[in-house]
Amino acid sequence: MDYFSLPMIPPGQHKLPPLPYPYEALQPVISAVTLRIHHDRHHKAYVDGLNKAELKLVELRKTEDFDLIKYWENELAFNGSGHILHSIYWTIMSPVGTGGRPGSETLNQINRYFGNINAFQKQFTNAAEKVEGSGWTILTWQPTWRRLEILQAEKHQDLTQWSGIPILVLDVWEHAYYLDYQNRRQEYVNAWWKLVDWTEVERRLLLAMRGLVPMTKDEYRW
Repeated sequence: MDYFSLPMIPPGQHKLPPLPYPYEALQPVISAVTLRIHHDRHHKAYVDGLNKAELKLVELRKTEDFDLIKYWENELAFNGSGHILHSIYWTIMSPVGTGGRPGSETLNQINRYFGNINAFQKQFTNAAEKVEGSGWTILTWQPTWRRLEILQAEKHQDLTQWSGIPILVLDVWEHAYYLDYQNRRQEYVNAWWKLVDWTEVERRLLLAMRGLVPMTKDEYRW
């Protein structure tokens, strides 16, 4: 199917994906009780929270009452990231003895960056053991570096949604505007729109749909 023909998920229409196996399938490593509670309650709570946040933001846009924007943006990030990570989590597990071996490209990429499978597993294991809080350890494909990477996530949202590729960004740290605008951030932001290169934004969007992140305006121009 052509990616561009896929429908957008409307605000508030996310659904809890079904488990790809029975609740008892991961025993004895993960019990059926744990799996049922984790999936049916915890993951569902993220989906419900994401839908609620999106619909609230729709309401805020209609009323132009943004007093609670900080709260709902945080809810959007927290629940959206929880939904994404849990959805991936279910799919990368299978019953004991059925998982097979790392595929050829997986091994190729692991060997290229980590050296060998043992080094990779040791780093991942230690990262998982030592991550602070109730976070995650994540093997990512970093398209910017064109390689794998292992990350810890102490807060799974971190005011973003995992798997996102930046398309349009604005630096609002004080070092980006203080010498010109002092504490007048709103003035800075309003002026910044005059600088936006929408052709580049469009190009980045199309490349992001293919998993590419250019570091310059000239990269990936074929």
